[in-house]
Amino acid sequence: MTDQLTATAARDSRRRSMDDQLRRRASSVIPGGMYGHQSAGPLPPEYPQFMRSGRGARIWDVDGNEYIDLMCSYGPVVLGHRHPAVERAAAAQAELADCQNGPGAVMVELAELLVGTVQHADWAMFAKNGTDATTICCTIARAHTGRQKILVAAGAYHGAAPWCTPRLAGVTEADRANLGHYTFNDLASVRAAVTAAGPDLAGIVVSPFKHDAGFDQELVDPAFARGLRELCTAAGAALILDDVRCGFRLHLGSSWEPIGVLPDLSAWSKAIANGHPLAAVLGSGAFADAAASIFVTGSFWFSAAAMAAAIATIGALRDEDAIAVMDHMGTRLRAGILDQAAARGLEIRYTGPPAMPYLTFAGDHGHELGTTFAAAAMRAGAYLHPRHNWFISAAMTEADLAAALTATDEGFAAAANRLAAST
Repeated sequence: MTDQLTATAARDSRRRSMDDQLRRRASSVIPGGMYGHQSAGPLPPEYPQFMRSGRGARIWDVDGNEYIDLMCSYGPVVLGHRHPAVERAAAAQAELADCQNGPGAVMVELAELLVGTVQHADWAMFAKNGTDATTICCTIARAHTGRQKILVAAGAYHGAAPWCTPRLAGVTEADRANLGHYTFNDLASVRAAVTAAGPDLAGIVVSPFKHDAGFDQELVDPAFARGLRELCTAAGAALILDDVRCGFRLHLGSSWEPIGVLPDLSAWSKAIANGHPLAAVLGSGAFADAAASIFVTGSFWFSAAAMAAAIATIGALRDEDAIAVMDHMGTRLRAGILDQAAARGLEIRYTGPPAMPYLTFAGDHGHELGTTFAAAAMRAGAYLHPRHNWFISAAMTEADLAAALTATDEGFAAAANRLAAST
């Protein structure tokens, strides 16, 4: 018992001096001290804001505290931090040049690789962020059809541009004027939205599965996916698959290939280059002329090092059977977590695919139990999130899995104690 109390005390006194200093400095020069999805402000105080390094499935904050990484930089790190083959490829290209007056040969090589890997793809374009990719898809759909209306699922996240950002500060009604909404997995709602758009429907954007922030995840009904495909074909509109979050985590190809549904356009980023900054738009041949007709560009969109990293990432995903590894380790993590919750009499929901799970507590208003769970797990050395899905990397080892489950068990102990105190 004494050893356990000593270990708990050591965890509770995790170093924070450098992080605290950086937060104070940031508050003077960065609006709000930090912004966007990686802001630690809304999270419990156990969460560091600033990180130092990563290796495999482990990360270290600026104060040297170590964690099992169950967020993977919110998705980009699919093979584990600093995967040797990926880093060698990026470094070798950077040694030659990265940002130049024209793209490197790797751009053509990567486009060829993606076209050969993703079933619906006849061509590829590159950018830097998922928002770039989803916005380009919508632009191409409008250029191809000559129409304006885009349908999206209510509550879905497709990026941070004014047309799709979840926060409306600074957004005008005109920015959203050509959006319509439907309910994920509800084909009747899509039909109604298609009817409302009428002859002005340019495209339907859909995620491979429902992963709205703060809500239980919901896998796609294959009949719903097939129905979307049929509606888009009948209307002459583009089916746009937002594979930014899921791409190359569920399947080595677009995420709906296993259910036999191919989009016209797809948006990619996150895992495409194992943490190196890159996004892609892939499309069928019918949309190639429209893609060539639009003007989209960026000062760093043609940088070669990230493209070299993407080539190495796709090769490693294939050669190391990485998607199967993530599914296996995620399945074992799921089993361990369900057992832990049941042992403490806690009712939880653990939703989504094994490689991208999300945990919530039944009746947890305001994510109070989830926050208690996450804070305790952080103190015990697992970096996860109380209101966002987690990510499993292919670098997770048996030791990493065991350490993660030790941390989640402490999280459940804290949640059980809080629940008992409130009843």
